[in-house]
Amino acid sequence: MHRDALGPVLLADERHGPLPALLLALTVVTGLVDAVSILSLGRVFVANMTGNVVFLGFALAGAPGFSLGASLSALAGFLVGAGVGGRVGRRLRWHRGRLLLTGASGELLCVAIGLAIVASAPRHLGSAVQDGTAAVVAVALGIQNAVVRVLAVPDLTTTVLTLTLTGLAADVRQGFTPASLRRLLAVATMFAGAATGAALVLNIGPAAALSAATGVLALVVAAVWALVRVDRAWFAPPN
Repeated sequence: MHRDALGPVLLADERHGPLPALLLALTVVTGLVDAVSILSLGRVFVANMTGNVVFLGFALAGAPGFSLGASLSALAGFLVGAGVGGRVGRRLRWHRGRLLLTGASGELLCVAIGLAIVASAPRHLGSAVQDGTAAVVAVALGIQNAVVRVLAVPDLTTTVLTLTLTGLAADVRQGFTPASLRRLLAVATMFAGAATGAALVLNIGPAAALSAATGVLALVVAAVWALVRVDRAWFAPPN
């Protein structure tokens, strides 16, 4: 694949329009918020429920450093968010632009609430603040997961990289294809979000990382709002 094909893959995809680029931005958000949840909210995932269920098992077994309350709060919040996102997806599945705008707006609201909770709390976050923040941010990521599922852009789940890495390794003999490029970019953006989030949490505080996530989401919402004002082919479902 030539370098000049990067733009079309991300910004002018025949079936998905700018959705790949927008979903990569949401992948950055995942890295940012999971950095906050792991490092500041009692070792809990708010985006990756596979890891969170494992951490829940650790907490129930009494392993030190894992919060049962935060894990349960995150799991419950995620399920609520996924339920809301699923309902939005059923109503707006025929217009993917409005679907993403609605989902990203809801996600932005939830992450902003999480930011407000953390910013107004003492420097040392108590268990109630940890559990409440984990729950509300997990709602945001539940919405994101449900909406991304309906958008159905291949290789861009925005939260889980297991199948992405499997595809990269399994299809390596096919060479550098648009699919492999998307997979590589998904891994890179998740890594970038996590590394940036960790640096912000460790050097400034969790509110800084949540501020960054809020900023990225605001940019996504603004971009989609501008795009949906003109009818576009990629609004329709891919199948």
